Amino acid sequence: MEAAVRRERDRRERLRPGARRDERLARLGAELEACGRRAPRTRGRGSARGANGDRDRGLPAELSELTVATYAKAVAHLDPSGERVEAPFESAVVPGILRRPRGVERAPLVILVPGLDSVKEELFAIENEFLKRGLATLSIDGPGQGENAPRFPIRADWATVVTPLLDSLSARDRGVDLGRVGLMGISMGGIYGPRAAAKEKRLRALVALAGPYDLSECWSALNPLTKGGYVHYTKSHDEREAFERSKALTLRGVLKDVLCPLLVIHGGRDRLFPPEQAERIVREAPNATLLLYPEGNHVCNNIPYKYRPAMADWMRERLA
Repeated sequence: MEAAVRRERDRRERLRPGARRDERLARLGAELEACGRRAPRTRGRGSARGANGDRDRGLPAELSELTVATYAKAVAHLDPSGERVEAPFESAVVPGILRRPRGVERAPLVILVPGLDSVKEELFAIENEFLKRGLATLSIDGPGQGENAPRFPIRADWATVVTPLLDSLSARDRGVDLGRVGLMGISMGGIYGPRAAAKEKRLRALVALAGPYDLSECWSALNPLTKGGYVHYTKSHDEREAFERSKALTLRGVLKDVLCPLLVIHGGRDRLFPPEQAERIVREAPNATLLLYPEGNHVCNNIPYKYRPAMADWMRERLA
């Protein structure tokens, strides 16, 4: 028992530099904010940078709160600016950041869904690609993500998330066109989006970036850090329990009901979810297109200049 405690203490100490980096970046954001009202854009960028330091799973609640609080200072200074929205969800809310393009009335809306351990505050660069094309964006934290990670485990049934979200947006005029709504999911968000669209027909177009067809089929090849993430965000006791829960995270039998256009983007060098997973999605979905980058890694993070414009152009064409 003592050895296990020591190992856990050592693990947290190794991760502490990431936490300290978060704190340094948050202080930097505060210093830039203090530069004064003459530099709102610089102030916003500083707070946004401070919000996006490395997160440490050893201190999830503390760093999540720091991320949210720091980024909240930035959203009003982004170009275009953003605002926080909240949709009722079971015993809590689905929080989101809504940004609207300048000079566009009733813009189409793209819902952005993070992956396993990403959060809504990370997505402003992707938001900007849509905004430049006249599309509004709403980046959210669903169950097991960001602000909702302490409250809810990861879940498979994402219609229970998206349907009340759209209902809530419909109840109040947000200046967007809810007749033209798309969804873009990143990594595990690439499972959540199609699973939502199979039931929620108000979604007009989908992008699945680097998502698996069936998580349990990929489990044995996942690295220990990623498996640990699934243990944490599914609120499992160990990897065996997390693996059993991963069996629900599948698109098997679901894709036949995803009737809207679906763009599947994947990297040929993805070491988490092999490209064969993307190919199966495209084979089974009635209206799917595969955009495969042979040189791309997971989420094509090494070639954002390629996939982001292509993805945003595709979404604009479908929602125009």
